[in-house]
Amino acid sequence: MSTLSYSLHLGSDKNRKPSSRNMAKNNASGSTSSRVDKHNYRKYDNNTELIEIIRGTSSLYDDVKKLYEKEFKEAVDEYNSRQTRDDRKITDYFKKISDNSKNDLACEIIIELGDKKYWDTKDDKFKHKMTNVFKEQVRFRGATTKL
Repeated sequence: MSTLSYSLHLGSDKNRKPSSRNMAKNNASGSTSSRVDKHNYRKYDNNTELIEIIRGTSSLYDDVKKLYEKEFKEAVDEYNSRQTRDDRKITDYFKKISDNSKNDLACEIIIELGDKKYWDTKDDKFKHKMTNVFKEQVRFRGATTKL
């Protein structure tokens, strides 16, 4: 019986080269939104059928933005109510964090089960069975915030 390795990777913008961060800040959207979606949902090679979304939508950028609006609305409203000057009020917390190079909007967690050599020996039907493993992990962990 072969052993299935398991690894977890936690990444954020801090792990990127400064040139990559600058390029992201200077693109049309002011973020990596289009490239994130293109990469995560395999939109660059027309293999979107290989991706099954367990939680959220086909736009990670939009999902994170909605999460920020929901999770921080009360705190931002409270902060703004104490401000006497309009220029100190926060109109869009997501944009405020996005524009600040010292903060990350989100980080990603990648769970790998096996390696390329292991998965190269499996057919698509077997590979898609793994979706249930990931769904169960998400359900079991009882994420406190649902998109």
